Amino acid sequence: MALDKNQIAQRIAMELKDGMYVNLGIGIPTLVANYVPDHIEIELQSENGMLGIGPFPTEAEVDADLINAGKQTVTLRTGGSYFDSALSFGMIRAGKVDLTVLGAMEVADNGDIANWKVPGKMVKGMGGAMDLVASAKNIIVAMQHTDKAGNSKLLPECTLPITGLKCVKKIVSDLGVFEITDNGFLCVEYAPGVTIEEIKAKTAGRLTISPDVKEMTF
Repeated sequence: MALDKNQIAQRIAMELKDGMYVNLGIGIPTLVANYVPDHIEIELQSENGMLGIGPFPTEAEVDADLINAGKQTVTLRTGGSYFDSALSFGMIRAGKVDLTVLGAMEVADNGDIANWKVPGKMVKGMGGAMDLVASAKNIIVAMQHTDKAGNSKLLPECTLPITGLKCVKKIVSDLGVFEITDNGFLCVEYAPGVTIEEIKAKTAGRLTISPDVKEMTF
């Protein structure tokens, strides 16, 4: 059975390492803040100018002035800070972000990502995604494996406007965990109840199954 959005976020949280500075993109990535392991200390950064973001607030904790880049209300951990957009993007462009977690409409098997525009639909702009994919040391994508029509979103090449080239290192989809290699997508984990045959059928790009592939655990 495919993972839900919270399970995708929970699995990505297992990639976090002590001392990391991490940016969470809009959508599924924002949920990662709820699953940061208790035994590690990280700093969550938002490109609208926050550092030290905590989990989503309870109803009693909601402060309308504290929002992330997706305009969702958030909490601020003790010692957290907020600042202007210029300082935030200075931090991003200087390579101070260790890990960026982004959603995507498409990922190519060479690591290209398209995540900001569908032709013919109104958008406000690329936002911070272009800077993040150009500057972060590591990029993990959180996404659904197929679109609503059942078409693969893991492709030989992106068909939508590109956000960044050869920048994605890993994908956590609702079907499994995939690393980007010279030979395309490498499946290293599969979601509980999902078969390798299903993953192969729903992946349009080059796909290799790791000899050590295992069922995903949380």
